[in-house]
Amino acid sequence: MTGRLEGKTAIVTGAGSGFGAGIARAFAREGAAVMVADINADAAEAIAAEIGGTAQVVDVSDGVSVDTMTQAAMDAWGHIDILVNNAGITHLPAPLEEVTEADFDRVLAVNAKSVYLTARAIVPLMKAAKAGAILNIASTAGVSPRPRLNWYNASKGWMITATKAMAVELAPFGIRVNALNPVAGETPLLKSFMGEDTPEVRAKFLSTIPLGRFSTPEDMGNAALYLCSDEASMITGVAMEVDGGRCI
Repeated sequence: MTGRLEGKTAIVTGAGSGFGAGIARAFAREGAAVMVADINADAAEAIAAEIGGTAQVVDVSDGVSVDTMTQAAMDAWGHIDILVNNAGITHLPAPLEEVTEADFDRVLAVNAKSVYLTARAIVPLMKAAKAGAILNIASTAGVSPRPRLNWYNASKGWMITATKAMAVELAPFGIRVNALNPVAGETPLLKSFMGEDTPEVRAKFLSTIPLGRFSTPEDMGNAALYLCSDEASMITGVAMEVDGGRCI
């Protein structure tokens, strides 16, 4: 621990497991006060207890729930320095025309609308403070799409474009906005990405990653820590791959 986020406050959505938990752990290790926000109350409480953070139940696709989360953070801290939009879902692999409308709506609500809702709630607070760092967790799927995950791919491409647009608009207010593009990792979504989790399917998936392994929560935590720290004070609008060379 070097205290790279000492005195900072951070909301991490979807932090009850996977990449979000890795990011929350890294932030807490470096001195940040962390709100572990997740739709799963038990998962949020477990990670919060582990890192000494605050648990908050949130449905990131619901405006009232996001506003409640934001108010809880302000009541606890009085300011929000870092926002990580990590919560995300996918639909099961399928031909694009066979994905149900309900699944499409759910993917876009959680992966795209959530970024709008958290921005609507938190950007005005960051503008008032003339500082802030927002990190959107996109995906290599938004850069180099895989077949049969069409609408998930599209939602992550949307997030990358939103990141760049937000960065340009918010730069004059001292707010930086970046994104991370992980390749699939050992998270609850892995089986959904692959369709089935077998040694053969894993081997095929891994063969597309030059470094030969999945992204880990620790990988994401380290990358997020850099982009949200003052070390990256000149970096905004980037969508950085954490993918072992998948997108080369």
